Amino acid sequence: MHTTQLETFICVAEAGSFNKAAEQLYITPPAVTKQMNLLEEDLGLQLFIRTHRGLLLTEAGKSFYKDAKYIIQYCKDSIERAKKSMENKDNVIRIGTSPMTPAQPLVDLLPKLQKRCPNMKIQVVPFENTPENAREILKNLGKNIDVVAGIFDDAMLHLRQCTALELSKEPICCAVSVYHRLAGKEKLSVQDLYGENFMLMRRGWSNYVDHLRDDLWRNHPQIHVIDFEFYNVDIFNQCENSNDVLMAIENWKDVHPLLKIIPVDWEHTIPFGVLYSPNPSETVCKFLDAVKAEKESRR
Repeated sequence: MHTTQLETFICVAEAGSFNKAAEQLYITPPAVTKQMNLLEEDLGLQLFIRTHRGLLLTEAGKSFYKDAKYIIQYCKDSIERAKKSMENKDNVIRIGTSPMTPAQPLVDLLPKLQKRCPNMKIQVVPFENTPENAREILKNLGKNIDVVAGIFDDAMLHLRQCTALELSKEPICCAVSVYHRLAGKEKLSVQDLYGENFMLMRRGWSNYVDHLRDDLWRNHPQIHVIDFEFYNVDIFNQCENSNDVLMAIENWKDVHPLLKIIPVDWEHTIPFGVLYSPNPSETVCKFLDAVKAEKESRR
């Protein structure tokens, strides 16, 4: 599934030398050099700086090194999951999870769901929350991952080519550093945010977030809105380091140990639910029916 070039690249990056990598891979140094030259040519990137002391990774090389290790590990894990799923292929639900798409809300339902579907098995599949992964995983739900729990709206579902079963409307909250002046509060008023930098996903990502943004711009110009591109752990680190305020939901309370998520006295919410393929398998349909039935029983 993954290319030999990626494994060779990782070996070269860690060895710092074509010759040392060749020894470890039991191939000739010219073969290693040829693979790396072809890889750089295919990518259109310079991955290495050649020095008299050996090889150094460029900034592009450092970034690609991290992703290459993840890609190879993900492929290996994917093969292993596929082998295991063959044992109970008609009963396995693979739940994708990352800091921003926590599996816990679905895991909490499992005791009730398994009463409705006693033969159902669950596999939790962790993934790194990058724009590329989010795009590919949501577009290909039903292949390596069956369902993901997360926030959504119709625009996002259309863009990512998936669909969703809403579980709740989650109140939009604020995340702040535990050292922030607001961290001692259990609930915020909008006026508490006056003078603060409030980090929001860019316009067009969610109609619900855009509605909040427009409300702040119209009625609370004392709050300084700062746009960012994508939710990942780096954004939570930035919030903690900059002492800014970040839009969040309660389900993200465990993403960063030095951030506190606080509800706000406003009416803004965002849908949270199960994201799945527009053409779900029979097993996924049974799972979704059980989720729907459990949701109805709680009303």
